[in-house]
Parts: sequence; C-alpha cells; structure tokens
Amino acid sequence: MTDTLISLISIVIGIIAANLTGLVFKKYTLKIIGNTIAGVFGSILLIKSFGRLGFDPKAIMQSGSVDYNLFTLNAMVSFCGGVLAVILLSKLRAKTN
Repeated sequence: MTDTLISLISIVIGIIAANLTGLVFKKYTLKIIGNTIAGVFGSILLIKSFGRLGFDPKAIMQSGSVDYNLFTLNAMVSFCGGVLAVILLSKLRAKTN
C-alpha cells in the first residue's frame, strides 16, 4: 500500500461512518449527499488534527511495509471523524433553522 491509498481508505471509512450514522440515527441525517460530504471533511479534519501523534499515512508506511496497528488506529479516528461531523453539522443546521 502507498500513503495515498491509505489516505483514500481513510476517507472512504469516514464516508461509510457518516452514512451509517445518518441511517441509524434518523434525527441526525443530512441525507445521502450531506452525510457523504460531512464524512469526507470530518475524517480529513480529524486525521490531520490528530495524525501528528504518529498515525498519519506517512507514519503507517515509514518502515516500508504497513504497520497494521497504526492503520487500525487511523481507521478508528477516521470513523469517529465521520460520525462527529454528521452529528455536529446536523445540530448546527437545527440551530440555524
């Protein structure tokens, strides 16, 4: 795997998390397009913010092979980013309406 592929996988995990959140918690849904956009930006934001702690894509591939522990941590943070983005954006939307 390359750094770019790991980044894309992280974004896809964020999209899946955001859409699952909208599916399970109906009051937080932003429809399919809104959930997808929130998942992309939420996963990127959290990975960029907390990735400096040592689980960004470059650190995962630093030894030349995949460090699966760091990749799992990266995936969990990306999942949380997608969930948090949908919840926060739907609350923001509710306050502005």
